[in-house]
Amino acid sequence: MKRKSEEAPAVENEKRGRKKKEEKSYRDLRWERLDNTAHLFPVIAGESMSNVYRISVTLKELIEPKLLQEALDKILPRFDVFNLRLRTGMFWYYLEENGKPAPRVYEENTFPCRFIGQNRSYLFRVTYYKYRINLEVFHVLADGMGGINFLKELTYQYLRLAHQEIREKLGDSFSSHTSLNREDSFLKNYRKKAQKGYQSKRAYLIKGDRLEPGEFGVMHGYMQIPRLKEVCKGYGASINEYLVAVYIFSVYQECLHGMPSQRPIRVAVPVNLRPFYQSITTKNFFVMVSAEFNATKEGHTFEEVLAVTKESLRSQINREHLEELFSYNVSNEKLLATRATPLFIKNIAMRRIYTVSALANTTTITNIGNITVLEDYEPYVEMFHAFLAMSRGQHIKGTICSYKDTLVFSFSYDLADVSVQKGFFRKLSEDGLEIEIESNGVNYE
Repeated sequence: MKRKSEEAPAVENEKRGRKKKEEKSYRDLRWERLDNTAHLFPVIAGESMSNVYRISVTLKELIEPKLLQEALDKILPRFDVFNLRLRTGMFWYYLEENGKPAPRVYEENTFPCRFIGQNRSYLFRVTYYKYRINLEVFHVLADGMGGINFLKELTYQYLRLAHQEIREKLGDSFSSHTSLNREDSFLKNYRKKAQKGYQSKRAYLIKGDRLEPGEFGVMHGYMQIPRLKEVCKGYGASINEYLVAVYIFSVYQECLHGMPSQRPIRVAVPVNLRPFYQSITTKNFFVMVSAEFNATKEGHTFEEVLAVTKESLRSQINREHLEELFSYNVSNEKLLATRATPLFIKNIAMRRIYTVSALANTTTITNIGNITVLEDYEPYVEMFHAFLAMSRGQHIKGTICSYKDTLVFSFSYDLADVSVQKGFFRKLSEDGLEIEIESNGVNYE
């Protein structure tokens, strides 16, 4: 008994010391503001609308889970933009250094792009399945380019651990092409007093029976880029313009049955702003433009749809217009009245704004672009994929991604009817493209 009483003060002193260290550690934690685009995502995110996207890499060998975990453990401390957790302030959400061990890597066992809740407070997850490594990211952290940046370095580290010859040749340092930049490029490049530029008029929305709760359909269509370029050249269009137009045409044919509509078919198209401003930020830096087609009569041809799509996109994708789009939002964010408004009131306003803007688009189609890897890693990499979670009013979304000579158009959806997807690939086939279709088995024959 005496020994216990003598030991008690020491234990208590140890607790006090630990508490002081914890308090000091908390005070020293790095924090940062959300970028302009990211402000919306914590407000609207939940189980039914996760705001999570996936980028995956398929290797030519089975994934070794222990090595993948080790790779993540090694790179995460150096990626400040991913080493964060979301916090709630009085006036704004903000990001704070996580400080916990890296989240656990595990074998994929459910549908993709689920809401990211308890994951050691991290805002991303890494899973694997056979030959594939999946990175899923809550959009508050980074856009697709930031996600690719992280996934590529994770893959490089994994391959160095799996293959001693690569490690001996290249060492264990990050690639010189990997960016660790965390600049808020919205704030740096905006200009004051910009005019509102985004659409608010309601678009035609695709409706129908939904999949079972929690189910998530994925359908990939693979095509060869050289042949695709020939087809696009014949139409006088870029790959992006052509594929967006094919999507609009498939909605017009399969949903409107070639008949007029009072509401336009409008496709939101994210535009990566980095090339316009020489930015290498790993945070969000994109804006949305839209391709709009008004079905005013019966029997519009594909050529008519494509002509309108081309004009719509080309008129918007220029630095001046893109700058207007994000400058308007940043200017509103910086207003003194906005900054001083409590967060719960901001949340109400942002939800209303989001509802209007979300219903202004039939769908979203994003083009990740051509993904490259360093030459030494190419023999081990088979393909990349990317797709988006659904959002309000948008039950079918498309993502374009390519690697070497293969492009894959990926549909993500939660509708039971897949006629739009089938119409899309049928049009590509009619234009002379050979399409290989792959799905996750949800309601596709």
